[in-house]
Amino acid sequence: MGIISASLFISLDGVYQAPGGREEDREDGFEFGGWQAPFFDDESGEAIGADLDNLDALLLGRKTYDIFASYWPTAGDGPIAVKFNTVPKFVVSRTLSDPSWAGTTVLPDAASAGRLREEFNRVSVIGSGELVRSLLAEELLDRLQLWLYPVAFGQGKRLFDVGTVPSSFRLVEPARSFEKGAVSLIYERAGEVQTMDMPDEPEA
Repeated sequence: MGIISASLFISLDGVYQAPGGREEDREDGFEFGGWQAPFFDDESGEAIGADLDNLDALLLGRKTYDIFASYWPTAGDGPIAVKFNTVPKFVVSRTLSDPSWAGTTVLPDAASAGRLREEFNRVSVIGSGELVRSLLAEELLDRLQLWLYPVAFGQGKRLFDVGTVPSSFRLVEPARSFEKGAVSLIYERAGEVQTMDMPDEPEA
């Protein structure tokens, strides 16, 4: 049985919108597209590349799919472009009927993505925050990797927005930090949120 693993670049205030380019996604007037590049360094680039090299299939939400499909097919022959253009791709959409990116299959909803774990060792979701929340709600997300960057916006699409199913997570690998301040955090779902009172302060 394979896994479905999500990987997102996010800010300190949980925004994942448009890390890669200024014009990537200006929805709702987002002004900070391309915010990831100032924090890029060789070590984090190698780690991101190694992570992408391990995927066997891509699973995307419609917005991220449209962004990727408009860029990667003509992005040259670098390792990421070759990987994305050759692996099977799946997009969750109720309206897309004729995907333009070769090798794409349309799925009607997040629940239908569960079968992909039987076909691939690692299905990777990149970006696609709404899809990530839907996969969590369906209990289909096996791993969540957050690339956390030292920047905050006060606007933009947030990963854990209103409507997120309350969930707890456990860190499954040591956190890894990089030269310009990025931190890699890898979690697995740990069930429902648990609450309790803090213990009383011990007497001196």
